[in-house]
Amino acid sequence: MTDTGTTVRTQEMTGGGRRKNTAASAAIRDARLRWLPLLPALVYVVLVTQVPFLLTIYYSLFNWNLLRPGAPVFAGVENYLNVAADPSIRTALLNTVVLTVLAVGISVVLGVAIALLLNKEIFGKGFLRTLMIGPFLVMPVAAALVWKDTLLNPIFGLFGYLLSPFGLGRTDWVSQFPMATIVTIEVWRWTPFMMLIALAGLQSQNLEVLEAAGVDGASSLQRLRYITLPFIRPFVELGALLGSLFIVQTFDSIFIITQGGPGQATTNLPYFLYLQAFRRFEIGQAAALAIVPTIGTIVIATFALRTISSLFDEEVSS
Repeated sequence: MTDTGTTVRTQEMTGGGRRKNTAASAAIRDARLRWLPLLPALVYVVLVTQVPFLLTIYYSLFNWNLLRPGAPVFAGVENYLNVAADPSIRTALLNTVVLTVLAVGISVVLGVAIALLLNKEIFGKGFLRTLMIGPFLVMPVAAALVWKDTLLNPIFGLFGYLLSPFGLGRTDWVSQFPMATIVTIEVWRWTPFMMLIALAGLQSQNLEVLEAAGVDGASSLQRLRYITLPFIRPFVELGALLGSLFIVQTFDSIFIITQGGPGQATTNLPYFLYLQAFRRFEIGQAAALAIVPTIGTIVIATFALRTISSLFDEEVSS
């Protein structure tokens, strides 16, 4: 009897183990099946992002000029040392930081101000919102050409016509204020983007809280300072991070309007990279230089993703 009972328990334990293994295998199989539709997209992302990035790292380890005959020569970290020691690259880095900080900061302030105005009940609110989005929908090259030839031209530009009564009709804004010109164009492009994000935050605000604060005697300015602005702060931070992610890569307006000049006044890292790769054909140095803004972009994107995650966490918890 003892042997028979032991045998039965052994069979039950074996059967239970088999059922657990079968359930685990089924769960693994289901997980793989769920990932299967995403596999083509994953392969595409790897091919168009990771493979070029790895090739860029590979090219950065060689001295390779397309105008010189012969095979590339392995240089190790020499190109990175040249990048760190080149004063022209430091100037381009400084211009990139100045352009990004000024354009993002001014765009955020104007975007929030316009969003506060358009969030009120005013006549033609829908039309005004659509009108404000317009600059963000214009192609960068087309926008740069419009600013260069139609607005800022010192001979027949619209700004010259409007400012001629004040004695500024013949001012060559691009030559005299090159960085301010590029910053103005980027602010014109990215203010609608900041406005949309801030407006999304304002429309998700609980109006009962504002009404309760008004009943308690809080003025409009106090409600704006202590309730509205802290509430939309995560949205504003998200807009600033995403704007920085794109403005740091500004190339179109610089290429079309200033060509990086006068001198190096508006040469940022993307335009300097273009000069190294397609004007001087220094592939190795250009590849090493490309790693620098790539790392910066990854850092900014990481903060942006964390901000987005925090927004979703707050919505779920509420």
